[in-house]
Amino acid sequence: MLSETVQQWLNHLAQNDPEPEIATRAGQPLGIACKESLEVMTQFSLGGFASTSRISGFVLNFLVALGWLTISGHQLHAASFDEGRAGNWHQWRGPEANGVSRTASPPVEWSETKNVQWKVAVPGNGSSAPIIWGNKVFLLTSINTGKVDPSLPKPEDQPKRVFGITHPNTSYEFVVLCLDRASGRELWRRMATQTIPHEGHHGDNNFASASPVTDGERLHCWFGSAGLFCYDLEGKKLWERNLGNVKMGASLGEGSSPALHDGKLVIVRDHQGQSTIETLDAKTGVTLWKENRDEGNTWATPLIVNHNGQTQVITPGSKKIRSYDLRTGHVLWQCGGLTGNAIPCPVVEGSLVYCMTGYEGHALLALPLSATGDISDSDQIAWSQRRGTPYIPSPVLYDGLLWFNQSNQSLWSCLDARTGEVLLKFLSPGQRPGLAGR
Repeated sequence: MLSETVQQWLNHLAQNDPEPEIATRAGQPLGIACKESLEVMTQFSLGGFASTSRISGFVLNFLVALGWLTISGHQLHAASFDEGRAGNWHQWRGPEANGVSRTASPPVEWSETKNVQWKVAVPGNGSSAPIIWGNKVFLLTSINTGKVDPSLPKPEDQPKRVFGITHPNTSYEFVVLCLDRASGRELWRRMATQTIPHEGHHGDNNFASASPVTDGERLHCWFGSAGLFCYDLEGKKLWERNLGNVKMGASLGEGSSPALHDGKLVIVRDHQGQSTIETLDAKTGVTLWKENRDEGNTWATPLIVNHNGQTQVITPGSKKIRSYDLRTGHVLWQCGGLTGNAIPCPVVEGSLVYCMTGYEGHALLALPLSATGDISDSDQIAWSQRRGTPYIPSPVLYDGLLWFNQSNQSLWSCLDARTGEVLLKFLSPGQRPGLAGR
């Protein structure tokens, strides 16, 4: 039986599109997909500033505010972080790390002139999704200074690499920006560091692709191999750490954002060298624990969730999905079954976590948070799906409905998160499979 939310959504489409396309449920006609479908989807997915992918190729030349978040005075001056985060967008993918804000009222359509509250130019390049706390918007960017180190080879003199990737021979400024949420006015700017990146990146990536995260008191800014920097919300630097360089396969660039919970900051660094997961004291930057990981390149941001009194850090990987005890770093459970290049971020609802990949195959696993040990290929897996999953974008989970697109294409699916039943499939309006951007 269709959920009430999906049925309402279909009714809306049927009433508003003069040129409908048929959507299907398990291969049978179900409802209508229309030119408004993408805008309607934003009501589910865009509760605040967010992007669907970690290496999406979003060049950060402009920041546009659409007036999406409605924050009450109580939320702005909340006595605790837990009270305030529901009305803010404090991390990559929002307050619940699933692309949803339950307090926002975003417009369902916009243009260069319609429903734009403000627009400001941002220097440099980045795909760091902005975050919001109170009246402040925070984002990261990297600025090529053009200052050449003559001891390094010029890009045109370097050996040919896949995707035409070259290593820089100029220094970059790694910059933290704080803007006024109401007007876009710059409140402060800090250059965290200036250095020449040791590797290049894919054309869709950049040197500022991780999103910052805040606990309402401190702002944690992760520039990957360029360093980790902590500020107060007025721009005073509190501490910094250099966690060393990674060796990303094919020099594709870094991308996983830090995750923050209960005073602990989690950094996952999966690459072609020794991959690691490291948890630091968010207040001091001191390492609390660090574990090696048997993984190659991944870009998924870890998910932190509390279940039955135990806080888990869930990390997708091409070899294994792993759940770590946030307090000790001990692996609580693990499960194989994803494809390579794990990029989409996991989402959770109730007692299940959903992990998916879409590179050189498709895989979606619904796994119990109560698992122990290795549950690969076991009947402990609640359900699985082997088609239609995303390569780079992350899914949206909203009140029992799991939404995602196929690969980097415009073909969408909506599943019942409890059972895995396919409720809806539709093509974005005006698109054909394979033509949509990232």
